[in-house]
Amino acid sequence: MEGFYGKYGGAYVAETLIGNLEELEREYLKVKDDPDFRAELAKLLKDFVGRPTPLTPLHAISAEIGRPKIYLKREDLTHTGAHKINNALAQALLAKRMGKQRVVAETGAGQHGVAVATACSLLGLDCVIYMGAVDAERQAPNVQRMKLHGAELHLVHTGQKTLKDAISEAIRDWITNVNDTHYLLGSAVGPHPFPNIVHDFQSVIGLETREQILEQEGRLPDCIVACVGGGSNAIGMFSPFLEDEEVRLIGVQAAGKGFDTDKYAGPLIKGRPGIFQGAHTYILQNSDGQIGKSHSIAPGLDYPGVGPQHSYLKDIGRVEYTFIQDHEALHAFEYLCHKEGILPALESSHAVAYALQVAATMDEGQILVVNLSGRGDKDLSQAIEALARLKEKEASVS
Repeated sequence: MEGFYGKYGGAYVAETLIGNLEELEREYLKVKDDPDFRAELAKLLKDFVGRPTPLTPLHAISAEIGRPKIYLKREDLTHTGAHKINNALAQALLAKRMGKQRVVAETGAGQHGVAVATACSLLGLDCVIYMGAVDAERQAPNVQRMKLHGAELHLVHTGQKTLKDAISEAIRDWITNVNDTHYLLGSAVGPHPFPNIVHDFQSVIGLETREQILEQEGRLPDCIVACVGGGSNAIGMFSPFLEDEEVRLIGVQAAGKGFDTDKYAGPLIKGRPGIFQGAHTYILQNSDGQIGKSHSIAPGLDYPGVGPQHSYLKDIGRVEYTFIQDHEALHAFEYLCHKEGILPALESSHAVAYALQVAATMDEGQILVVNLSGRGDKDLSQAIEALARLKEKEASVS
């Protein structure tokens, strides 16, 4: 297994973790093409997760814009409500094959934590979740769901009390309990082999999309848009289309309150290469090389790093990376609810917001696919309050 994408990736970790990463790579390679493992996983994805998820045409929005046909890949319709369950269930199954009875994980928006707790409940594994205290406060429904599924939840009160700090604490737990514990990393980040594993388990999104669009339209889409925090939903969607140069791929990062403030994320836009949480990749950092603070209204995008494959795809120009601010995501959140009766996660709303901008520049008859990575139930209270403040502010300006 190759641990680098160009110069990005690798495993920059303490010596005590090398053995674990080597064991994980060895065991993953055993099951990667094992027909029995693949058959068991496929059955669970179909019968438990609800795959394949639909590819839904947006008739009202497409008619209003009057240009491309717009489709949503509906990862929000998976069991647990987000793409995270694909990787969580597969890695939990892998942990069981490895003889690990305990699973430790981190979560930001809570969707990965819920997915891991769900998978562990299904497979009879002990589950420990680390979550930043700030994220836990803004994602209270997911905190309750994790507890109901039997997870042991640890709130992290260090640093910014968000995803970055939760990952650091989860890694410390893993180092302490290496013999019986699998670290179930939720995004395509971290040291090798995690980015490869998450990429492989999430590629089901793009593989299904490719098959569905060929069946419905008889050709590939002209453009695909996905949000990028750590980047797992985007890399899962983009991966089966990377060789199709005619398909434009766009990753949308979070610009928070704007790059002219100190509250933004978007390491592929405002960061530079460095070592972060075990991998060489683009990261937000200050002039001294310290990890910079990040901000996004979407907890899953509130992260100063990104998966190393995205860094490579940025450098070679195969994927365009751009950004959306908090207020633009909120307007897209409301617009999709009003026009199509679909409640997107705030993370996914960033992709929807940029897709609407792209759609306005495309020709009639072209095809645009947006990956709707999760549903917005978890964000409802926060989004309604933020929309009210936003409209009050906009009214005072006009």
